[in-house]
Amino acid sequence: MAIDEHREWLISFYKKRKWYQYSPFIRLNFLMEEVGELAQSIRAIEIGRHHPGEITQTPTEQRYHLKEELADVLDQVLILSDKYNLDVADLIVQSEAKLKKRFHEN
Repeated sequence: MAIDEHREWLISFYKKRKWYQYSPFIRLNFLMEEVGELAQSIRAIEIGRHHPGEITQTPTEQRYHLKEELADVLDQVLILSDKYNLDVADLIVQSEAKLKKRFHEN
């Protein structure tokens, strides 16, 4: 599935559940929550988790959790991009152009 197709599906999914109406400011808080969960996932992979009561995950479970959290972050970014009427392809082009200019790449 292409990223634009996923974004359209995601927007529809959120609207059906009445999650889409939250303002970008509130949506940003959801993004930060997901980034925190991503940080926790990466920490577990890189240095382990030593929290009482937490179940130790296998490397396969850790990888699954990492993918899940990265996807959650991506979804929040996609919703924010829609809230501001920004095309995802334009964001990708903007990213590449900025890096190429900054690091003098052709």
